[in-house]
Amino acid sequence: MMLKKQITKLEDVRLLVNSFYDKVREDKFLAPIFNERIGDKWPEHLEKMYRFWQTVLLAEHTYMGSPFPPHARLAIEHTHFERWLQLFTETLEEYFAGEKAEEAKWRAQKMAEMFQYKIARYQATQQKPLI
Repeated sequence: MMLKKQITKLEDVRLLVNSFYDKVREDKFLAPIFNERIGDKWPEHLEKMYRFWQTVLLAEHTYMGSPFPPHARLAIEHTHFERWLQLFTETLEEYFAGEKAEEAKWRAQKMAEMFQYKIARYQATQQKPLI
């Protein structure tokens, strides 16, 4: 059995992001959506995700941008977010323990809730997302 570690440095964030997206890319439900949107730009996407989670979990401010707008026009529903959260939580629990791992779960849940709300609002009003 592998000893679970704390999330304390960029190397840990990279392990989380890479392991999670390996699962996403193999998932029959999520892979088509991600692969269609990202195409051959996976290295750039992963780099952006490293910076995002490094900023969120380690308070090392390397991410600049708004995470929502790229998701606004995706044809995704509650079931997609449920699966995304399931894979994210599974990845965290597989490799990590401790305060930052719990924070990552909480933040992912809150992001999923916010994105679902904002996507529904965007679809209903067709207004350009502000952030």
